[in-house]
Amino acid sequence: MTMADPHHLRRVQLIRKGALALAIVAVVVLAAISQSLGGETPLHERLETFGVALIALCVVGRAWCSLYIGGRKKAEIVNLGPYSISRNPLYVFSFMGAFGMGAQTGSVTIAVLFLLIAVGVFYLTVRQEEAWLEATFGEPYRAYKARTPRFWPDFSKWRDTDTLEVKPVFFLTTLRDGLAFFLAVPLFEALEKAQEVGWVHILFSLP
Repeated sequence: MTMADPHHLRRVQLIRKGALALAIVAVVVLAAISQSLGGETPLHERLETFGVALIALCVVGRAWCSLYIGGRKKAEIVNLGPYSISRNPLYVFSFMGAFGMGAQTGSVTIAVLFLLIAVGVFYLTVRQEEAWLEATFGEPYRAYKARTPRFWPDFSKWRDTDTLEVKPVFFLTTLRDGLAFFLAVPLFEALEKAQEVGWVHILFSLP
């Protein structure tokens, strides 16, 4: 993995998306043949509402991160704004969105499964990206890596700039991708309706 391989990060991202899609399909199938314990309860509804709030935060947060990283990831070390407190803030917001997607089933178990899938896939992706970035940028990236957490933000390290050059195409692409998280809302509502009318048979319950 060297600077002579400019398509490495793109390949890693494509593999990440494929693995994530397959894992999500598997959990959706699990959600289709199960229901949350107690069915439609206040806790079920509150979990769904909390999930929608997390998805909204995910969409806004990812779009915010794209203002800083869009189009720059392969060209420079981005270490301002959200990237001054976490090396992967866009993924952190994606974790929130993943939990929020699973929460639309009303099951904490499914929500946690969605989160664990996202953490596992993104963790493997990040390790590949870090190796490429270190090989490409050398000591400056190692210094950034040493002072900035991989995921969990350290707000004491916040640094920003007064001006920022924004590339709209990357912002809009990230916004579009983020909005896809909201597809979980009608998807799981449709699954619940299919269960209610007997089109999909429930085999067991999950907390």
